[in-house]
Amino acid sequence: LFGIELLRNFSYPYFSRDIAEFWRRWHISLSSWFKDYLYIPLGGSKGGKWMQIRNTFIIFLVSGFWHGANWTFIAWGFVNALYFLPLMLHGSNRNNIGIVAEERAYPSLRELGQMALTFALTCLAWIFFRAESMTQALGIFKSIFSTSLFALPTVRPTYMILTVIAFFVIEWMGRRDPFAIQHFLTSRKRWIRWGFYYVLIISILLFAGKEQTFIYFQF
Repeated sequence: LFGIELLRNFSYPYFSRDIAEFWRRWHISLSSWFKDYLYIPLGGSKGGKWMQIRNTFIIFLVSGFWHGANWTFIAWGFVNALYFLPLMLHGSNRNNIGIVAEERAYPSLRELGQMALTFALTCLAWIFFRAESMTQALGIFKSIFSTSLFALPTVRPTYMILTVIAFFVIEWMGRRDPFAIQHFLTSRKRWIRWGFYYVLIISILLFAGKEQTFIYFQF
C-alpha cells in the first residue's frame, strides 16, 4: 500500500526435497538472522567437522529456545539438528537450491519421494513444537506409532479434502513465482479474479471454525 517491499518470509517450504532446503524456505527472516549473527560469528562451516556439528546444534537449539523456555522447543530444535546432520556430513546440504521440477510440470518419482519424506519428518518435529509438554508430545508419538497407524484416517468434514487438494494444485502451479495465487489469477479475466476473491472470503467466514489464538502470538 505504501510502496514498502517486505522480505519474502516463506518460499513453498513444503515442496522441499530435504531438510536443508526446507530451512532455506521456511521463516527466511529468522533463519537469515541466526545465520548472520550466530552461525557465521561462531565460525560457520570454515572449521573442521566437529566445529560444523557444534555450530549446527547450537543454532538449532537456540532457535528452539527463542520460541520459548520450554523443553518441547529445545527438543524441536534438537530433532531438526539431527535431521540436518547427515546432509552436512555428506556435503549434500546445498544439493537442492532451485525450485523442484522447475522446467517440468510434474516432479519425478524420486523428487516426489523426497518431498513426502521431508514433509513427514517435518511434521513429526512439529509435534514437539505444538505440544504443551514433553509428556503430551510423547503421548502423541505413542498414539501415532500404534495399531492406529495402519487404519484409514477419518477426515471430517469431507469438503476439507477437496479444499486441501485445490490449494495444493494452486500452490504447485504457482511455485515458480513469489505468490502462487498471483500466478493463478494474473492472466484471468476480471470476473474470474473477483469471483475467486469472493469465494475465498465466503469460505473463510463459513468454514474457519471457532476463534483460536494464533500460536505465533505468544512469541
